[in-house]
Amino acid sequence: MLSVAVSSSLSSSLFHSPSLLSLNTHRRPFTFTSPPTPRGLHSVCFFNAPNKPDTNWPLLSRWEVPWEWQTVTLTSLACGLGFVLTGLVEATALPYLGIRPEVLSMDEKAELLFLDQGITTAVVLGIIYAIASNFQPLPQDFFKYDLRDPFSLQKGWLLWAGIGLVGAIASIALTGVAVSFFNGEPPQREVNNFLLGISQADAVTDALVKLLPLIGSSNVSTACLVGITGVLAPVLEETLFRGFLMASMTKWVPTPVAIIISAAVFALAHLTPGEFPQLFVLGAALGISYAQTRNLLTPITIHAFWNSGVILLLTFLLLQGYDIKELLQTS
Repeated sequence: MLSVAVSSSLSSSLFHSPSLLSLNTHRRPFTFTSPPTPRGLHSVCFFNAPNKPDTNWPLLSRWEVPWEWQTVTLTSLACGLGFVLTGLVEATALPYLGIRPEVLSMDEKAELLFLDQGITTAVVLGIIYAIASNFQPLPQDFFKYDLRDPFSLQKGWLLWAGIGLVGAIASIALTGVAVSFFNGEPPQREVNNFLLGISQADAVTDALVKLLPLIGSSNVSTACLVGITGVLAPVLEETLFRGFLMASMTKWVPTPVAIIISAAVFALAHLTPGEFPQLFVLGAALGISYAQTRNLLTPITIHAFWNSGVILLLTFLLLQGYDIKELLQTS
């Protein structure tokens, strides 16, 4: 199961070719702060704000949200439109740029997908930060990427990323077995799919089958796919669903409820109904980890290991001589 957003218009043009299976407040100047620390690491925060003391129960505390529901709604719609329109513009522009997907090599197709995801990520994050810049200075724990104290018991981003990843794997495995049981399917089928990082959803299987020619075809293709699924997609999705949506919802509902709502939206946004239970559980694990640390590096790290782990596992199995296409379609 991959959790990744790639523009459907461009990916469709690539994978259906013969050569592939195919509200404004007081403004202040924008500032970028990166205060030095004794360890030489830096806290990357896109908006300057005074520090506030830590709370003993971060999972129950809310963010100080400076905007109203209208901003949340319009920003979410703008991000969705930005995602769709970016893909359409890119697909329309390819012929005018003299780019013919059907004659591109595997590496060139992988590089084009990486460029597509990079542009989409830049557009959506640009929308979020442009709107948020109208509310400076933001509270300290909004859009925070802090490399300090990775193993702190309370807010260590790397420690809680590990805890969250293990919890997500165990929870999704149990969810998959439960779904198979209630659907009257053999539990072994879900176990096999889980080991490949997917579930029985046909949409996800089809997407992976289309990506198979790129997986393991070369170091360049594999690097591009890992860059898409392990870097660009996690940064985009976690900033949007956890950094903006989940944090904003805590203005009206308790943090645990905001985690549930953002997890449901996250699962629905992937447009794979058969994957909803597993994606919901993954989204909940990501939300809990973010609420605990108030650091976007935590869910980004979990998301990155989850996504790239699937690609690397499929690459390994492919290099070992397994027929991945047959395995995916029959599992």
